[in-house]
Amino acid sequence: MEKRILGLDPGLATLGFGAIAAQTGGTGRSRSETVSLLDFGIIQTPAKTDLGQRLCTIYEDLHALIDQFKPDLVAAEKLFFYRMGNTILVAQARGVILLVVAQHQLPLVEYTPAQIKQGVTGYGNAEKYDVQQAVARELNLETIPKPDDAADALAVALTAWFQMEN
Repeated sequence: MEKRILGLDPGLATLGFGAIAAQTGGTGRSRSETVSLLDFGIIQTPAKTDLGQRLCTIYEDLHALIDQFKPDLVAAEKLFFYRMGNTILVAQARGVILLVVAQHQLPLVEYTPAQIKQGVTGYGNAEKYDVQQAVARELNLETIPKPDDAADALAVALTAWFQMEN
């Protein structure tokens, strides 16, 4: 059975996405599980564009991604910032994510940065590079996915898959 997971790394200027397909087959001792990459990338909104238009771009592009990948689950990184100005902008983008996911009636799971690091590396304080290497290793990629926001989104999707396994 295939489960598709769309991972999201929320942001207003750059929103990372990563789509994976998890295959589960067999039962008991013959049970097998594999994961494969569908695609990854970013939704980018120019800084000098009106905020409303930037949110519309995220809205429209997220609808297109969901239509394209038809995920069974959406996973997103929880907000975790110290600078209030940036937090508000990212929160507005996150609101668009919540709206689009609800419109598609998809389940949403969220993970803190520490949960994602723990999920993909086994260490909640792992360095960014270690997380990126783990993503490349789990998905059998020759290179680390770029840009960083896309690699982060794949780490979120993988964390959701690891949680599904348990």
